[in-house]
Amino acid sequence: MDTGDTAWILTSTALVLFMTPGLALFYGGMVRGKNILGMLMQNVFAMGLLAVLWAVVVFSIAFGDAGNAGVIGNLDYAFLQDVGPGAATNDFLSALTIPFVLFCAFQMTFAIITPALITGATADRLKFGSYAVFIGLWLVFVYGPVAHWVFAGGFLADMGALDFAGGAVVHINAGAAALALVLLLKARKGYPETPMAPHNLPMTVIGTGILWFGWAGFNAGSALAANGVAAQALMNTFLAASAAMLGWLLVERIKSGHATTLGACSGAVAGLVAITPCAGFVGGMAGIYIGLAAGVICYLGLSLKKVFKFDDSLDVIAVHLVGGLVGSIVLGLFADSAINSVVVDEGLFLGGGADLLVDQIVASAVTLAYSFVASLIIGKAIDVTMGLRVSEEDEDEGLDLSQHAETAYAS
Repeated sequence: MDTGDTAWILTSTALVLFMTPGLALFYGGMVRGKNILGMLMQNVFAMGLLAVLWAVVVFSIAFGDAGNAGVIGNLDYAFLQDVGPGAATNDFLSALTIPFVLFCAFQMTFAIITPALITGATADRLKFGSYAVFIGLWLVFVYGPVAHWVFAGGFLADMGALDFAGGAVVHINAGAAALALVLLLKARKGYPETPMAPHNLPMTVIGTGILWFGWAGFNAGSALAANGVAAQALMNTFLAASAAMLGWLLVERIKSGHATTLGACSGAVAGLVAITPCAGFVGGMAGIYIGLAAGVICYLGLSLKKVFKFDDSLDVIAVHLVGGLVGSIVLGLFADSAINSVVVDEGLFLGGGADLLVDQIVASAVTLAYSFVASLIIGKAIDVTMGLRVSEEDEDEGLDLSQHAETAYAS
């Protein structure tokens, strides 16, 4: 046990948990005023349901039998059995210098925000009850297994794929699920003819700031120690967000003639997404290069919904799915063993050949395919039983009143 490491991960756990209310504000400002409480509620509710499910069974699904190159954990840690203030007894986890229960809590915050990311794609039309059932099932059957594959030494990690803080586990995973639900839900009423402008961009800016702040815990905390890797991850995180903001705004200005506040926020988040899998594995200027690439590519990714004619309300697919793919794949170009000894095959740009790049592409494709198909099955099952979408009358009235009998603003 190391008290410095423990103090840092205690702090990081709080930072990552704070990101979920930040995400609520980020998304909340972008929806129409009649749907803001619906968006806030979906995000805040995730902090309740998913924490309980994590403790009961999903932590064990993800990290039970850690180190076994398989597809799912066992139930050794179900109901937090043997998850206490001492060290982990599992060989794979025995190198942790923090209490095992703290590792569980830190990972819990990732499990909370990942399904919450999906809410931006389904905004304005998803039933609250159906959302609650979906994220609960999704955490058990999608997030838990994928976390095992990557974070707990499962078959993708054993293959050689790297993911420092969740490019595949969090962002590709959530982005693929968002795409599946968007296809099931169809477009919002009136889309794309009816303007659906953000109702409160200052709220979105505040949410961006909280997300950027919390991402220090998300990425630097994933070193699971207060050490040089954590410091490098912190630097990479900030640089990537900054560079991505600039890249997004540059392309936005060229294509539309304006650099917008929403573009600055979206660009920064795209950079944060893309650096997530790379943060503790790259150094030097790589964070800036990765962020700049993410800002440009994710902005161009906005055109996907026009080309394929789907309604991703708040651009989750362009930012999280595309951004997660960018970060996970380019890690195969920039990974540096001088930054982190976990890197066995150096990135292509550092003379390491294409082995890691191939592993990253395979891991990204497997995660995307599994999450999309499993999410489609879960979503379809809910649709034919409970129904996924609110009625036209409820959609016209807004989710705040129809789902929660509340209004955010006095008339």
